[in-house]
Amino acid sequence: MAETARRTRGGGGAARRAARSAVSFETAKYIERNIPNFEVLSEEALQIIEANAETVLEEIGVNFPDNPRALERWRDAGADVQGERVRLPKGLARELIKSAPASYVQHARNPERNVVVGGNNLVLAPVYGPPFVRDAAGGRRYATMEDFRKFVKLGYMSKWLHHSGGTVCEPTDVAVNKRHLDMLLAHMTLSDKPFMGSVTEPSRAQDSVDMCGILFGEKFVQENTVMTSLININSPMTFDDVMMGALEVYAQNNQACIISPFIVGGAMAPVSVAGTLTQVLAESLAGVAYSQLCRKGAPVVLGAMVTSIDMNSGAPTFGTPEASHITYGMGQLARRLGLPYRSAGSFCGSKLPDAQAAYETANSLNMGLLSGVNFMLHACGWLEGGLVSSFEKFVMDADQLGTLHHLARGVEMDENAQAMDAIREVGPGGHYLGCDHTQANFKAAFWKSDLLDYKPFETWEDEGARDTQTLATLRVEKMLADYQQPAMDPAILDALNAFVAARKAAEPDSFI
Repeated sequence: MAETARRTRGGGGAARRAARSAVSFETAKYIERNIPNFEVLSEEALQIIEANAETVLEEIGVNFPDNPRALERWRDAGADVQGERVRLPKGLARELIKSAPASYVQHARNPERNVVVGGNNLVLAPVYGPPFVRDAAGGRRYATMEDFRKFVKLGYMSKWLHHSGGTVCEPTDVAVNKRHLDMLLAHMTLSDKPFMGSVTEPSRAQDSVDMCGILFGEKFVQENTVMTSLININSPMTFDDVMMGALEVYAQNNQACIISPFIVGGAMAPVSVAGTLTQVLAESLAGVAYSQLCRKGAPVVLGAMVTSIDMNSGAPTFGTPEASHITYGMGQLARRLGLPYRSAGSFCGSKLPDAQAAYETANSLNMGLLSGVNFMLHACGWLEGGLVSSFEKFVMDADQLGTLHHLARGVEMDENAQAMDAIREVGPGGHYLGCDHTQANFKAAFWKSDLLDYKPFETWEDEGARDTQTLATLRVEKMLADYQQPAMDPAILDALNAFVAARKAAEPDSFI
């Protein structure tokens, strides 16, 4: 448990009084699965998809527009480069990705918050990228930097969330070319959990590396991974120069990247599950391979951000069976490649944190746990197909992430869990409420929501008949009121503020 209360001098009585009044924020360790992964593809199906993906790379190829250095790297590696089209001989991508690590540690400024990405682990990070925010009081509106800071504080205080994330919302009141500096500063100072860097322009990725050099020390950054950042592929099969430029910066500085197609099935990939899996695998193989051309051994995560489309409206749909099939299937394919896997989240298409949001989110979160995901971006706060970061849904989702932790534990089978003494003690016709086993285990026996209402109807009615969104609003208010900033070396804080000020002063504001 990390304690953020101000330390006081004095005797034992003063210390005890301070401890009783302190606000402590506990973060659960990243999930270590003790349950099997759910697999939907047979060995034959896996081999067909893998062979088809190799055919796509060899015969159709992928585009690397406006990036002559990337084309040179591919040509030197043995690819067939014609214009901006890169065709990879069968086996080339698989050979290149062998140098990518199967897992890596992402360091936080508080070492107790370090996470291991890969293996049987699952790291949960919040929503990423929405330009709008929503809360019960203000409704739907463009996000501001103050909204961003509030989300970072909520993420820091959320027990089941392991990672501070990146662009938890897009603060539109700060210039496009400068907002990444304020966002990074917020993650670094308002939380001590791991975070993500900027990817919207290569120079902003370099700013992220430079700021981490101030926070962690330049030598430490070059020898350790302190950021895991999101690099989206422009599906179908296009690797734009902006994202690749950011990837190049991070890979060359030993920082991790999630190489992730962003696919709406039926629009950016085939309507069939097998066809989409083929394209996603081909794109991911090419992206991960390119990261290794930039720096052999650079940490990387194979990603799959895939959903389906409503064929009547053209809107993306979430929590669907097809998305689950693809997520499960990509998990199998990632494990066969020996790479960490990113997918799933609190996905929903609902405009409000309502029943639709809950159904679709529950489906999406559970498929992430069971598919073997190692890094789950968008684990809480996602609303309206990713256009909105919702304060109420953030705390609702963050609360429910506790169920993933408990499901992942599996079923204990030690002597205490077998409970034979309790069964003997109670016998036929008795009850277990007062038996020794219940008294010894009741505090930790069952997961309990910190948000949902379990009270009898009469009590619930007397308290105002509050629905879940109302309870979530109250929880947001309480968490922000209780927030206490984690301590930071004043010299480091001054250096970060000076860096941000200098970078902002170096160029005029731009909102394009």
